[in-house]
Amino acid sequence: MLKTFDLVLIGVMTATAAVTYTIKHRAELKLEEVHRLEAEIKLEKDTIDLLKADWALQSQPNRLERLVKAYDDELQLQPTESTALVHAKELPMLKSEVPVPDVTEAKAGAKGATAANAKSVTEAGAKGATVAAKGQPVPKAAPRDEAEDEADEIETGSVE
Repeated sequence: MLKTFDLVLIGVMTATAAVTYTIKHRAELKLEEVHRLEAEIKLEKDTIDLLKADWALQSQPNRLERLVKAYDDELQLQPTESTALVHAKELPMLKSEVPVPDVTEAKAGAKGATAANAKSVTEAGAKGATVAAKGQPVPKAAPRDEAEDEADEIETGSVE
């Protein structure tokens, strides 16, 4: 009747059919996941566009001016002075850039450090000095010239 070779071939065909089916099933699941992710991306893009449009409406100068006038008594808003704006190079240094104090100086002056530090801090604040209580330089704002002011003007445009 059936020879062993025929049984082996039937087993191989059954195994390949099972493998093919599982691969097809996994591919369909991945395709569904791709469609789901594409739908989520489209929803997010639509939401971003909607939020940009909403921001454009909310930040219209006419609307803001109307709100400022309506709530002027409560908010007491004042225009920003041009001297209040600074460049990035005028900001104080980062914590990572602050020099580390010398440990030997700290041990030598530990006894009278609190009184001396308090006195030097008040003197530095009163005199406008550029040296902190521990003798470290305090960053100072760089002078601005007119050419930099003109180059730093912000251009406004539509929301993209």
